[in-house]
Order: sequence, then structure tokens, then C-alpha cells
Amino acid sequence: MLRALYDRTMALADHPRALWWLGAVAFVESSVFPIPPDVLMIPMILARPNRAWLIALVALVASVAGGVLGYAIGAFFYDSIGQPVLAAMGKADAMAEFNTRFNDFGFWAVLGAGVTPFPYKVITIMSGWTGMPLGTFIATSILARALRFFLVAGLLWKFGAPIRDFIEKRLGLVFTVFVVALFGGFLALKAF
Repeated sequence: MLRALYDRTMALADHPRALWWLGAVAFVESSVFPIPPDVLMIPMILARPNRAWLIALVALVASVAGGVLGYAIGAFFYDSIGQPVLAAMGKADAMAEFNTRFNDFGFWAVLGAGVTPFPYKVITIMSGWTGMPLGTFIATSILARALRFFLVAGLLWKFGAPIRDFIEKRLGLVFTVFVVALFGGFLALKAF
């Protein structure tokens, strides 16, 4: 079922209204959809590299707007909507422990989920559920999603198709290492 959804999402990249589809996918991915917008962005940018920055901007704006929906789900509908979404993703068991620590590291959680392969929708819902300040959530979401989408757009714009394999298979690992190093550096500075 997931493969069929992925294939259908890839087919949308060739659609005449691909930017609208990208916006829709980026919006719903931030709160409930399992396929990241990168699967549309990559073929769209490879087909029209001169639109790389516009494509990244559409993904950014729609993703952050969708993140606000995820935040609202967590804040207002956690029991009826948010919990089933997180349970379907296998994240329900870790909720209690995660909630106690989340707001202490909320900036880092949103940043990490926004740039790494970790499901961003989990963090958007958790941000609302735990009561993270909305301004912090939005600002961090903009930073994280801009890093992710504009880096992908920049790499594809500069290197084209040869970088596609790297992005699809290894960019998540690179982002994860980056966030861990950034977080570790922050903790090291705080310790001194």
C-alpha cells in the first residue's frame, strides 16, 4: 500500500500543476501524510532546475503551514485525532517519557525533525500537545524546513541528476549527523 502511495506521489511530479500538488503534499506531510515532499521536489527540480528556489519555497511555506495544523491537532484534538495518528506510526508507547522532556528541548526537537528523516508530523503534534510556545514552534519550523528544502534544491540545482542518488539515500543521514553535532556542540558550550 505504501509503495502504491509513493508511486502515485511520484507521478504527481509530472503533472502540469505540480507546484500545487507539492504544496498539498508538503502541507499534509507535516501533520498526517507518510510520504515526504522530497519525492516530488527532486524530480520537479531535475526537470526544471531554473525553478529550484521556487519549488523549495513552496515546500517550505506549505510544510510550515501544515506544521501549524499538526500543532493544532496536538493542542486541540490530541485525544481524538493526534493520539491515533501517533499510535498508527508506532509512537504512542513513548509518549509519557517524551512529554516530560519535550519542552526542555523543544527547539532542538523541532529542528531535528524538520531536517532529518524523523517524521516531522510527530513533532508538530507533540509541540501542540505539550504546549510549546507557538512562536518558538513556527520560527524553528521555518529554520528547519528551509535548511532541508533549500539544501536539497541547491544540491540539485548545482549538481543535477548525479546528486539525486545521494539525496534519496544518504541526505537523511547527513542531516542527522549535522543535528547531533549541533546539539552536542550546544551542550558542550553549556557545560563550560
